[in-house]
Amino acid sequence: MADYPTTLTGGAPGPPPGPPPAEPAPRARSSRAARWLAIALISLGGLALTDGIITLVWQEPISALIATIHQDELSGDLTRAEHAPAPPAERRTLAGLATERLRIAYLADNLERHAGNGSAVGRISIPKIGASYVVVKGTDTADLESGPGIFSESRFPGGGQTTLIAGHRTTFLAPFRHIDELRPGDTITLAMPYARFTYTVLGHRVVQPEDVQAAIAKMGYQRLVLSACTPLFSAAKRLLVYSRLTSTVPVGAARLLTGGAIPQPIETPLHHPTAKVLPPVLESLNPQRVAPVSQ
Repeated sequence: MADYPTTLTGGAPGPPPGPPPAEPAPRARSSRAARWLAIALISLGGLALTDGIITLVWQEPISALIATIHQDELSGDLTRAEHAPAPPAERRTLAGLATERLRIAYLADNLERHAGNGSAVGRISIPKIGASYVVVKGTDTADLESGPGIFSESRFPGGGQTTLIAGHRTTFLAPFRHIDELRPGDTITLAMPYARFTYTVLGHRVVQPEDVQAAIAKMGYQRLVLSACTPLFSAAKRLLVYSRLTSTVPVGAARLLTGGAIPQPIETPLHHPTAKVLPPVLESLNPQRVAPVSQ
């Protein structure tokens, strides 16, 4: 049998190369895109659900991170302000004020007039609910994103009237989330650059958002009112927690007393003899009489 060569050295050419691979069908591409879109939507839905659960049991985490950054910055600002020397004009005025009360009132008014909206002005501490935050001046949306804020129509502590502080309950660190747990006799401390004020809780009241007078009415004594939306996740009404000033300790420039005297706490009894009292028939109209917090 004749041997055949293993390679072609002549004769007819081999078959032409085959066609290139076919492009994927349009339907296959659209199916793959739809699958990735579905995965993305499921992932986003899972994140949204997780965010909602965290908000329900704790607080909204993204705004909490933003507020934490703001609080850190404000804390540094407040520390620097507390250690800054008094300007010459302020020192001259203080030199003519011989008592702690007068010094505190002057410094409170001075800070209230010169502090900018959103700036750090003090620190609030509520031991019962584990709350401790830098307080800013103002209650606009941007102000409350940084922390609790002093309402512009109320007075700074030491000014002799009502101080109203508002805060969020579900977002931006939710500083006032648990103020509904405060009970009569609980204490709230407000540390300002010129004095440390201690207030004793009296009770609470739920009012309409437009009922501002329920929060800032003059009572003839110094008090602190905390305000927050209620119920949780709703702005339908306002929860007000009323407290009365019971102790003041001068600090900073307020301690520069003549003759080297050492400042002492200024104690204020809960039942002050100068407080306004209405006749018994009108007691229900007295805004000082607040609903006691249920035990």
